Amino acid sequence: MKLTVLIPCYNERETIAACLERVVAAVPAVAKEIIIVDDCSRDGTREWLKDNVESLQGQQCQVEISPEGRLSLVPGAAAEVQIRVLFHAQNRGKGGALQTGLGAVTGDVVVIQDADLEYDPEDWAQMLDLITRRKVADVVYGSRFYGRPHRALYFHHYMANRLISFLFNLLYNQTLTDIEVCYKMFTREVLDSLHITANDFGFEVQFSAQVALARRWRIYEMGISYYGRTYNEGKKINWKDGVKALWYLLKYRLP
Repeated sequence: MKLTVLIPCYNERETIAACLERVVAAVPAVAKEIIIVDDCSRDGTREWLKDNVESLQGQQCQVEISPEGRLSLVPGAAAEVQIRVLFHAQNRGKGGALQTGLGAVTGDVVVIQDADLEYDPEDWAQMLDLITRRKVADVVYGSRFYGRPHRALYFHHYMANRLISFLFNLLYNQTLTDIEVCYKMFTREVLDSLHITANDFGFEVQFSAQVALARRWRIYEMGISYYGRTYNEGKKINWKDGVKALWYLLKYRLP
């Protein structure tokens, strides 16, 4: 079994190295294909990826970061790791980056990981267990509202997220608490059924809509940790994306 980790990346030079270190260390017994899609970063992320990450792979290895910020694979206890980087010539948005990444997947299970440090890859173990060992799920959503560590930040973000999830559940007959969450893990069969066209954060709604409307995928949800960022720390989503999400809820529900 191989796990594909999709990492859409835009202007994350300060966090990408530490993110990769955690991604490689997570579920160490599972072979991983890590696909990073740089969405035309302009802060040095693109150059760092070209210098450090392109086509890295190794058997039983882990990531090591030097004091100078250089990344390498060194012997360790982990299973096979392959890291690929795909580069956009122009910025297309998170959904656009994920479309590119989804088209390159070769793994049996896929998980989406942001390039920042808001999410903890250690949460994958329980999500993956539902799909591969218990075999009860085809799609597993993380939820930031189930009592795990959750940084207290913006009230309006919280309310917008709950409103979007409530309306989604009403329109699509689901009971999810956090459809805007980054952590979505799903099987290859689910991936092959998708037709994603959204280039922006509308990906979250379109993915959820297609999964829900298929009426054949077993959907689970479990609590995850969330170490949110402020706008000063690099957070990118804003109120305009929330307004768009409300429109997408209707757009993707119509035949």
